[in-house]
Amino acid sequence: MSRIRCAVLATVAVLLAGCGRKADLVITGGAVWTGLSTGRGQPGAVAIADGKIIAVGDSAAIAPYLGGNTEVVRADGGLVLPGFADGHTHFIDGGFQLASVNLRDAATPQEFTRRLKEYAARLKPGEWITGGDWDHELWRGTPLPRRDWIDSVTPNNPVFVNRVDGHMALANTAAIRAAGVTKDTPTPAGGEIPRDARGEPLGVFKDQAMGLIWRAAPAPSPEQRDSALARALAHAASLGVTATAHMSASWPDLASYRRLARANRLTLRVAVYLPLEDWRAVADTVARAGAGDDWVRIGGLKGYMDGSAGSRTAYFFEPFSDSAGYRGLMQHADVDMRRWIGGADSAGLQVAVHAIGDRANALLLAIFDSVARAHGARDRRFRDEHAQHLRPQEIPRFGAQRVVPSMQPYHAIDDGRWLGKRIGPVRIRTTYAFRSLLDSDAPLAFGSDWTVAPLAPLLGVYAAVTRRTLDGRNPSGWVPDQKISVGEALRAYTYGNAWATFNDQKWGTLAPGRYADVVVLDRDLFAVPAESLADGAVKVRYTIVGGRVVYRKQ
Repeated sequence: MSRIRCAVLATVAVLLAGCGRKADLVITGGAVWTGLSTGRGQPGAVAIADGKIIAVGDSAAIAPYLGGNTEVVRADGGLVLPGFADGHTHFIDGGFQLASVNLRDAATPQEFTRRLKEYAARLKPGEWITGGDWDHELWRGTPLPRRDWIDSVTPNNPVFVNRVDGHMALANTAAIRAAGVTKDTPTPAGGEIPRDARGEPLGVFKDQAMGLIWRAAPAPSPEQRDSALARALAHAASLGVTATAHMSASWPDLASYRRLARANRLTLRVAVYLPLEDWRAVADTVARAGAGDDWVRIGGLKGYMDGSAGSRTAYFFEPFSDSAGYRGLMQHADVDMRRWIGGADSAGLQVAVHAIGDRANALLLAIFDSVARAHGARDRRFRDEHAQHLRPQEIPRFGAQRVVPSMQPYHAIDDGRWLGKRIGPVRIRTTYAFRSLLDSDAPLAFGSDWTVAPLAPLLGVYAAVTRRTLDGRNPSGWVPDQKISVGEALRAYTYGNAWATFNDQKWGTLAPGRYADVVVLDRDLFAVPAESLADGAVKVRYTIVGGRVVYRKQ
């Protein structure tokens, strides 16, 4: 069939479709970036009906879909693109943090203590204080916080506030007593408890040791959990986030999503990843009741190899440069990780595993490979959550094994302030190796790790494209060889996450038949300096999910 005849038939098909079907909503007047490539967007419009995209094209192609009841959304020269997906959040925890004490930018121990004092003064006696997201790297050489800093200002409230990476937290004496922890309490495998000369805990609990305190904290009620989710949804909509993978979710988290979905209050799509060690229960649930629908679905399982570089619990081949002889820790024994991943894969469940240090990543890729070889070829899409520190020889394995490097670009410009002193100048060359991974054909997916980093995808794009650290000391980019383009970053935030959650035929691109999950920005990202994104030069004008406008910029 000739190209001319194909073009004529395509035009006739558009006209016939327009005659028989009118759009509920049309977005016009901007550049349209479909996500089908990494190039610039082109002037165009998008037509939507019954929650799905029915046409993408120029104004002439979209005109037949306009009807008397069609809502017209005007982009006014901005950029129209697929809704941002965040490939790694702790989403409901984020909703709780929005209403909790904010310690993220507490720049001194004194400010840290003052904020806790002020927050505790508003609470009833006995109420727990959690969240916080403190960052001791801001304190310039001050050691980790201790419980005696805050005991006098929080005498009536147990406190367990986490470091920004979530891999250690500070407990006050009230929380330690409530948990029944003493100097005789053994340190759990995969955790650490810094102690004084008498063996008493100083207040910080790392990784698996954090469970000693969490077991005493009261679980949120369903109403409290639903309120936190509602806060998180509103925040996400304002940032253009239309889908997320909620990592390390709990069964009560899943129930909360389902309650809001039944009430038609859900404004993003979620894939829930439950604890890896619960794989049998998850497999039984999916076999009995199914994984869910296109709004709320059990995406798979989430496990942990190691900790974090910020907490010095990431697992490396060579010691930390600033901790002689110490290589970090594994959160779980190798034999357990192999057994859990193998069992989950045999049940047909997708597996996502946290790995930060280069040794943790190498071990994880080896486990993935051995499980895949043992169980035979299938489309399993294993996920390496973070994939932060990689040896050069591990990078090609992501593309070859089709393992998703699920990465968080904001971490690079945050950790880049201090990471050099942790691991030295050689290992940082393949840290947050976005460019190298893409060049090796890895199926890159981006996210935030919220609340570890801000939820805003535009900040993630800024971080991936500029790699300018938050302290302003790397204006040309930290490890600049690993920069990527705006289009590549956007694709990792859209199609990359759709592929990583088996949704690439449903959303992640602007194409007929895909769900109408769309973001309209007030400026064209391809036409502004990437450096300006840090200052909010581009904002979300509209967020549309399933054809419904869930956010309008005021």
